[in-house]
Amino acid sequence: MTGSALQPPGRDGDFTAGAVVDFSGVVRKLEDGREIEGIHYESHKKMAEHQMRLIAQAAIGKFQLKQVVLHHRVGFVHAGEASLFLRVSALHRAAAFEASEWIVDELKKKVTIWKKPKFRTASHIRKDETATAR
Repeated sequence: MTGSALQPPGRDGDFTAGAVVDFSGVVRKLEDGREIEGIHYESHKKMAEHQMRLIAQAAIGKFQLKQVVLHHRVGFVHAGEASLFLRVSALHRAAAFEASEWIVDELKKKVTIWKKPKFRTASHIRKDETATAR
């Protein structure tokens, strides 16, 4: 859990993995059909980090992974910015892709992260962003 912008870390020196999958979960411009400026994320940091470690460890065993890197932002994240970064390294691509999907699903089920979207108001929309009727 971090309040800083997410940047993919450099690769470590272990080149035994034949597949490395990087996934970024990005804040969408729309939430429930309404335009947003971004989302404010909150969590109980120690509990969330503990659950994320358990998920990463379970994935390493279940999919025979070489490495899992998992970071989630807290605080305000603007639309278009990443709120989640995941890197999975495995011997083969099938395991890396399958594990990536499994990890994100487990994260959503087991890690309590509250999110509150900040909806845009008409005064926040620039003139060139408004639709014109013809």
